[in-house]
Amino acid sequence: MTVSLDLAEYGLESTEDGNHVQWASGSALHPFRWSATRKCYDMALILLLESFTCATAAKASRHGTEHSMTLLIFAYMSSYQLGQGLGIIVFPPYSESFGRKKLYVASSLLFSVFCVIVGVGDSHVASGIARFMTGFLSAIPSVVITGSIADMFEARTRVWMVFLYIVATGAGLGLGPVYSAYIAAEYGWEWVFYIAAIVTAFLAIMMLGIRESRPSLLLRQHAERLQRKTGQSFKPLGHDHVPDLKTFARISLFRPAQLLFMEPVMLTMSVISGVANGLFYLFVDTVPDIYLKMGFSEQSSSLPLITIVIALVGNLLIRCHDHRTAAIAGKKMHSLPPEHKLFGMWFAAPGLAIGLWIFAWTIPPIVPSVHWVVSSFALCLVGFGLNEFSTVLSSYVTDVYLNHAASANAALSFLRVTFGAFFPLFAPRMFDDLGANKAVTVLAIFSTFICLVPPVFYRYGRQLREKSKFSQYSTAAVSDSS
Repeated sequence: MTVSLDLAEYGLESTEDGNHVQWASGSALHPFRWSATRKCYDMALILLLESFTCATAAKASRHGTEHSMTLLIFAYMSSYQLGQGLGIIVFPPYSESFGRKKLYVASSLLFSVFCVIVGVGDSHVASGIARFMTGFLSAIPSVVITGSIADMFEARTRVWMVFLYIVATGAGLGLGPVYSAYIAAEYGWEWVFYIAAIVTAFLAIMMLGIRESRPSLLLRQHAERLQRKTGQSFKPLGHDHVPDLKTFARISLFRPAQLLFMEPVMLTMSVISGVANGLFYLFVDTVPDIYLKMGFSEQSSSLPLITIVIALVGNLLIRCHDHRTAAIAGKKMHSLPPEHKLFGMWFAAPGLAIGLWIFAWTIPPIVPSVHWVVSSFALCLVGFGLNEFSTVLSSYVTDVYLNHAASANAALSFLRVTFGAFFPLFAPRMFDDLGANKAVTVLAIFSTFICLVPPVFYRYGRQLREKSKFSQYSTAAVSDSS
């Protein structure tokens, strides 16, 4: 009788075979059942951290003119992306095995420290290494956040939380070059990083108040407390428990790589995500130069990138449709397949392609007389497509690989940051050799082929998921632990 009371008190119950304990149905201690206030506090801080780390990464600081532009881009932009690529491999499986909270606190604190080092660095080498480390640490909010969303929110709410994540990322990426240009002009480029250091240090303090959200880890902690209290053995039911660091290094550390190279779904979505991210960083680097030729000042030449943030209005309309469809399905007790999350790609893919085609032929040098509003509208379409890709691809792989959502998004993000690191390196040469019009036309042609992806996955997505051992395993694990 005592054990039964203790299990109920901790929101647990015995499995049918009596050998394990699991979450009780409707347990108030499960992250799904946390209060709205608790969830809002935790997610708001994580989203703010993501936004500020993206804003700091959005525009390279290129002080000095004694080195080539390619070297400066690599030191201040590509190094950040490469560092993030490494962090993307390491941190998500760690969070799945050992929890999320410690990573969030450590990342925000150390990010602040390395931002200061970038600001005071007296050489491109020192600043480049510090930028690499800030990128490494920024991987934590960038990819672990999807795991936190899967921990705390059910499917119908999850799409909105992933959208808020994309809004935070888009706001940081779109506004980062703008505020960086004005701060650098007014106070010096160092203050771009000093301000980021101040903000993330404050967030590190606030992060101490968030809760650990990994359900399997919480289940194990509750079982251990019961064992200490009663002296009896309570073995938690958990599919992802890693008993030691050796097993973690051997299995969990390579899970994102397994997903990327063994799962056709992951590989396809990751390539599309990579191209989208690479296009964004390419535009961050080239758009200011294009608008300088259209009469904009050095500071205002980054302003057209704000259209990426404005384009989020279109993404919001798609999310409203997704929510309405999910609500109707919920009333009818129907379960929507993950392919439902790809609805936005039917609009995003042609939106991106059309935007690139319009932009290509409304800018100098070949077309010098078209008003800048036209090309800015084209950038808005491009921003809509890029934002929507980020939302739907992340939502889709989260629903397909539920219990391994963080690792799945790590695989997705690995190619994303790799493309983001190398696209800006060849962009100057590409635009110089071909001219802005023909260079963007090449991108438009490639983007046109992406329009084939939505119909293919709507037709064959279910068959691909049914052949995926990771997808089937994750679905069973979440069913057991929910």
